[in-house]
Amino acid sequence: MPQSLKKGEVLRDRYKVREQIGQGGTGNIYLAEDTRLQGRLCALKEVEHNQALPPEMLAQAREQFFREASVLARLDHPNLPKVSDYFAEGPRDYLVMDYVPGKDLRERMQEARRNKTFLSENEVLRWAVQIADALNYLHHQDPPIVHRDIKPSNIKITPSGLVKLVDFGLVKIMAPDEVTITVIHGQGTALYTPLEQYGGDDTHTDPRADIFSFGATLYHLLTNEPPAEVRKRFLNSRNLIPPRDINPRLSPHVERAILWAMALHPDDRPPDVLAFRDSLIGKQEAPLNFEIDRLSFEMPKIHIVTPEQIAGYVAAGLFLVGLITTLLRS
Repeated sequence: MPQSLKKGEVLRDRYKVREQIGQGGTGNIYLAEDTRLQGRLCALKEVEHNQALPPEMLAQAREQFFREASVLARLDHPNLPKVSDYFAEGPRDYLVMDYVPGKDLRERMQEARRNKTFLSENEVLRWAVQIADALNYLHHQDPPIVHRDIKPSNIKITPSGLVKLVDFGLVKIMAPDEVTITVIHGQGTALYTPLEQYGGDDTHTDPRADIFSFGATLYHLLTNEPPAEVRKRFLNSRNLIPPRDINPRLSPHVERAILWAMALHPDDRPPDVLAFRDSLIGKQEAPLNFEIDRLSFEMPKIHIVTPEQIAGYVAAGLFLVGLITTLLRS
């Protein structure tokens, strides 16, 4: 999407744009100065609505944005950036969030790959525990909040080592008995998106969609290789390579936990993010049947021999023995 704000432009007589720092399907993200609070930097998340919508639906979309933004502004968790303001400028709406300095996990993973090594399992698990805590907080809001775009580039490590789950661009507020139209929602990034998130509306996604994306993110971080997309896995389960086939140093229980989270059907995944966290750190085992499923695409198929075939093999063997004995006697 083309850049809509220029360097030096001031929004709401307060936020002075420095530069564009991100881009997505719904708009751009800008680094800005808060001129009312000297020295404070913030991130402006831009949302450009579909102008092809009928006027009443466009009005509904913008109303929904402000309703969801007000929910996000009430969140307060150390592993989430604080949403401090939201407003409209012409046809676009904006979220104002804390700017999070530091590298994202995609950059950290790429550094490891360039050095022909893997990120440390212990380090990744320390990050995972913080991410799980943030997701558990979101999923237990009333109504629950689903992030829907968890991926390495949306997780940043601050200079102090604190993990921040950023970019609420696809967030879904799970209002009960309410069918929502697309506002700042979307499919997410294909590599980390569960099958149910490809539907035409958002009524089929719940916190287990975040668990899938979380598992796919850890798969990528621990192997330096992106997981197979779910649409390819749906056609052939062998498209997903077990993580330890790529990184043999991984602990078996970590591999089992990741594969559990990445199950195609939501009912086959961990029931909540804390169960996934506990399986990652070894406090609980992933279900045995999931381990068997994993082995099914590693092991060669065993040919089942019928009784008739066994009798034929025996007869052939006896014939050969008899033939060899006759030749030796002659």
